[in-house]
Amino acid sequence: MTQLHDLTALEQGEMIATGKLSSVELTQHYLDRIGQLNDTVGAFVTVTPELALGQAAQAETDAADARRDGRPLSPLHGVPVPVKDLNFVAGVRATLGSLAYAENVPLVDDHVVTRLRESGTVMLGKTQTPEFGLPCYSENKVSGPARTPWDLERSAGGSSGGAGAAVSSGLAPVAHGSDGGGSIRIPASVCGLYGIKPSRGRVASGPTFYDVSGLSTSGPLARSVADAAALLDVLAGPMPGEPYAAPSLPAGETFRAHAGREPGALRVAVLTASPAPGVTVHPDCVAATRETAELLSGLGHHVEELDLPADDTLRTVFGQVWAVMATQTPVAPEDEEKLMPLTRHLRRMGREVSGPDFAGALYAFRAVGLLVAQLQAAYDVILSPTLAKPPALVGGLRNDADPAAEFDSLVHFTPFTPLYNATGQPAVNLPLHWNEDGLPIGVMLGGRYGDEATLISLSAQLEAARPWADRKPPVW
Repeated sequence: MTQLHDLTALEQGEMIATGKLSSVELTQHYLDRIGQLNDTVGAFVTVTPELALGQAAQAETDAADARRDGRPLSPLHGVPVPVKDLNFVAGVRATLGSLAYAENVPLVDDHVVTRLRESGTVMLGKTQTPEFGLPCYSENKVSGPARTPWDLERSAGGSSGGAGAAVSSGLAPVAHGSDGGGSIRIPASVCGLYGIKPSRGRVASGPTFYDVSGLSTSGPLARSVADAAALLDVLAGPMPGEPYAAPSLPAGETFRAHAGREPGALRVAVLTASPAPGVTVHPDCVAATRETAELLSGLGHHVEELDLPADDTLRTVFGQVWAVMATQTPVAPEDEEKLMPLTRHLRRMGREVSGPDFAGALYAFRAVGLLVAQLQAAYDVILSPTLAKPPALVGGLRNDADPAAEFDSLVHFTPFTPLYNATGQPAVNLPLHWNEDGLPIGVMLGGRYGDEATLISLSAQLEAARPWADRKPPVW
């Protein structure tokens, strides 16, 4: 029998708009599931039942008024959307994954939360993230680790691991995430979801904790392309004072609409070798990419192998910038010892990066962006593995005894994703493949700057050709 969490977010929104479903009933359904399953999957750090039910009641009232007046609503009006615990919701604890912020309650909303409120969505709570979003797993000292529901011994990835665990477990229909080096695409890959890392400037990042490097942006995780595109429509848009602004869609256009359009015949470059030297890509990840390339070819796209020379430049400069950004979260001197070993290591590294070195690293990002833009004069999209390995065991990526070695080794898990953070281009994870162990193995499509529309149309075509939504983990 179909249950409420079996419905897509857009189906839920349509039923709320037409009066066939109560937002309060839907919200209570998810709150009940969180109560039953959150200790198992570790998706939520903080649950906000009073706020959620209050917003749901208001959404019902607004939907009834809109029906009476003949006014349209946001497609996700009344639909629950949790927020990653790196972002601020006024009056709700924001731990940033750190004991140093365990009792932090902000007074303001981040811009993405403002967008979610304006669209009538319902805030179930805050999802798990690693300390300050720094590593690609979601484990910290605040609460239990986020686990992929496909194998509860394995990590849900990071840094939006709680968001991935929530959506993949049916604890939320869609979720907000953020991505500074792969942090939406990594959880999407290991949790069997579709995730979008938007173009730099597509989603406003303020008003607190601006990422001056331009690496990080917010975006959606969802079970379907259309749901993710609808949430991107909610999140996207400029705000006063933003340092970046991606090209707007033409007036009247939406990303959701592009999920229903054919992409046309595209030129696709296929990359299976790691762009970072010394990294071996697991056969499962290569196989997923090659299968997707064959599928694209069968759909009429021109597919061509791409062989890029491995170069350590991006890894080196990314490490410098990442370390500097780790210093930007204020921590009282007496609280430094509360931080995770990796966080303390990165903050020490960051304080040793000189101003000229930091500027040089940012310049290297722009140079890489120029090179990739020139490459994409010949190709519309680039296909690659999302990760170099299958989902990792919980604790398998951590090395508290040697955080320097841990940070160096993380590139062996995720060498592909940081490229698009450095260049600011959009990229998506597609859950098209599961290996013999039943673990999801994602593939990634990267597009031209500002062209999420093409990625969404192509993703929807692939989803229609090889549907994945019927795959459900055991906890579902």
